[in-house]
Amino acid sequence: MTNGSIGWGILGTGFIAELFVRDLVMEGPRVAAVGPRSGAAAQTFAGSFGIPAAHSSYGALVADPAVDIVYVASPHPFHAEHALLALRAGKHVLVEKPFTLNAGQAREVVAEARSRGLLVLEAMWTRFLPHMARVREIVAQGRIGQVRTVIADHGQLLPAEAEHRVNNPALGGGALLDLGIYPVSLAVDLLGVPRQVHAISTAAATGVDAQTSLLLQGADGSHAVLQCALDALGPTRASIIGSRGRIEIPGVWYEPSSLEVFDDAGGVVERWDGPVAGRGMQFQAFEAERCPRAGLTASSLLPPDETIRIMEVLDAAREQIGLVYPQEQPAGQ
Repeated sequence: MTNGSIGWGILGTGFIAELFVRDLVMEGPRVAAVGPRSGAAAQTFAGSFGIPAAHSSYGALVADPAVDIVYVASPHPFHAEHALLALRAGKHVLVEKPFTLNAGQAREVVAEARSRGLLVLEAMWTRFLPHMARVREIVAQGRIGQVRTVIADHGQLLPAEAEHRVNNPALGGGALLDLGIYPVSLAVDLLGVPRQVHAISTAAATGVDAQTSLLLQGADGSHAVLQCALDALGPTRASIIGSRGRIEIPGVWYEPSSLEVFDDAGGVVERWDGPVAGRGMQFQAFEAERCPRAGLTASSLLPPDETIRIMEVLDAAREQIGLVYPQEQPAGQ
């Protein structure tokens, strides 16, 4: 690593990049450079966070010798292109979720990283938060028995303008990829890859999905009941229900949160709360730094093959609800 430490390159200067860099600057990881499509935007972004280098192109960013890991924070239809750009420049990559637009692109990115011996990690930041680590510990200890059902909601009241990213088919808009990725990732984390995927949806005026609900069945017969919407704020809670108790994550489950553990009589047997500095996006960065330092090209918390499986679930759901993006349309259609 550069000068014995890891240098981060930030590809993109949008809202999610700002949140990520704010937590990095606060918690210690070194941000070496930023590089959007516009040089002016790069200069402004770099000045806001005290970043040493502002590049005028993505190519210049990934070529910077001070950059060891590239955080890909562009809109998700461009994730595969930009991840491949960084990997081919010899950089490890942390790619915002959803990892790519579809599973085919995900396989291509993962194959490229493996061929070059580089880390590739999906920036599903919830997976790395302390309360989710505690959830996995409780489940592994058998304290709630066998997990039978996961219930999770991610409904937001997002901007309704047709040109906004979440409503624009050309930018991979819709509730499923932007919001539904969270509960799907949670279900796969706790139940494994589902053997059945059932999806229903209501479309927005632009043709993307405004609301999608999914029912997944795990290989062991377990269920996941998942819901996402971009036109209505939901409870944003999650429940992990086992044969001997359950875990409840109140409030906004996918952000740093507390949790409660109930026994099979409905009594609370544990209340857990772990304060987190900032938004909590630094934990995915810590994991992305830990892996190459340990000589690893994959994280056990979210292995590349699992990221591919998650994209396959989203692909299956999109096929059922008839959501095809312009980039995926055969030539001439």
